[in-house]
Amino acid sequence: MSLVNTAVLFIDIINDFNFDGGEKLNKHTEEILPNLIKLKAFAKKNNLPTIYVNDHYGIWQADFHKIIAHCTNDRSKHIIEKLKPDEDDYFLIKPQHSAFFQTPLQSLLNDLGKTHLMMAGIAGDICILFTAKDAYMYQFNMHIPENCMASEEKETNNYALYLMRSVMKANIEPI
Repeated sequence: MSLVNTAVLFIDIINDFNFDGGEKLNKHTEEILPNLIKLKAFAKKNNLPTIYVNDHYGIWQADFHKIIAHCTNDRSKHIIEKLKPDEDDYFLIKPQHSAFFQTPLQSLLNDLGKTHLMMAGIAGDICILFTAKDAYMYQFNMHIPENCMASEEKETNNYALYLMRSVMKANIEPI
């Protein structure tokens, strides 16, 4: 695979896990953390643009320092420290599930000349699934490694991966 047209998306990685089901999502995110770290290192090594698209938590400013300050707690600190954006990464906020919905993501990807997306993050059965649906409709090629996506429930995560592979033609091979 040629990487020249590739961008890496990290979806909702900065998370406070402070909601019903957050403890389960945190546990499943910890399980994929080594693979997320590996993907981030792969992106840096290959000079791929890394784009974080995150919930706004009512802050409504695309300032990852403020989002990190809001989300850091005993449950989230370890994950955030390992995966926080670097100063040269892109950081966008989203109002709802899809990373494309009412964000400049499509314009950014077009400006960067990217047509292939590697997606990772949480929650796979909601935010990554909705993002993959939009990416498919915008005709992006996708690699969504199954070992880089977590949801509250393993069954719904697996079903989302099935849909992304079978309907949206995403490659879900692990990294």
